[in-house]
Amino acid sequence: MKRTLFLFLALCTGIAVNAQITTPQASPAAKVTQVVGLTDVTLEYSRPAMRGRTVFGDLVPFDKMWRTGANKNSIVTFSNDVKVAGKELKAGSYAIFTVPGEAVWEVNFYTNTENWGTPESWDASKVAAVVKINPTTTADKAESFTLAINHISDNGAHLEISWDMTKVAIPFEVPTDATVMEGISKVMAGPGAGDYYASAVYYLNSGKDIKQAKEWMDKAMSMTEKPAFWQLRQQSLIYAKAGDKKGAIEAAKKSLAAAEIAKNMDYVKMNKDSLKEWGAK
Repeated sequence: MKRTLFLFLALCTGIAVNAQITTPQASPAAKVTQVVGLTDVTLEYSRPAMRGRTVFGDLVPFDKMWRTGANKNSIVTFSNDVKVAGKELKAGSYAIFTVPGEAVWEVNFYTNTENWGTPESWDASKVAAVVKINPTTTADKAESFTLAINHISDNGAHLEISWDMTKVAIPFEVPTDATVMEGISKVMAGPGAGDYYASAVYYLNSGKDIKQAKEWMDKAMSMTEKPAFWQLRQQSLIYAKAGDKKGAIEAAKKSLAAAEIAKNMDYVKMNKDSLKEWGAK
């Protein structure tokens, strides 16, 4: 009888250990990605529910640091530099820690995103920005804690924290206009030195029109204040292939001198070999 009972208990224990039953999370994870202008904004957080509880002032005490959600700290990621309620915030990921108050909320953007709950030791040097926002009372109740991006325009939006009948809307600005204007100026100004240089080298290596390659290389060099030895090397090769040995030798000598200063012996040797081949004196 004892042996039978022992075997039965062992069997039950084995079943319990090997069970792989999946159950719903009390605070399910959420991820939201929203494009604002030309900036990607991503929210990653967990969503606790009210379940009949009083949230602010009870479940979440006033005037104490809160993880702003459940489980791992809530995280916001900006793909570009932004301004949050007028405060500069660099592109990157930030944990959102708040101090809820009846009249004012303090919102901290914290650079360490690997906390579960609030940090054991708060490091003020990791606070990239802190803003204070007045909460509002909503007409509808949010049963589950919610982070959202709303009030979207080309130049900004609101990062919203909602739970129960409380909402905190944190305005932020994105650099859409500056980015677009920079792109317009670059395109309207025409190709840059790097564009001309890359095109010239491509034509050289692909066996295309060498006269066109020489024209582009001349343009690139005229736009470059201090050409590097490797740029001068390509210029010399294009000149040589175009039949301008005098120009090739002049460019190779400049490349050689710059390569010697940079102590790049590979380019020193290549230039010396080319100068010898082209009959330089």
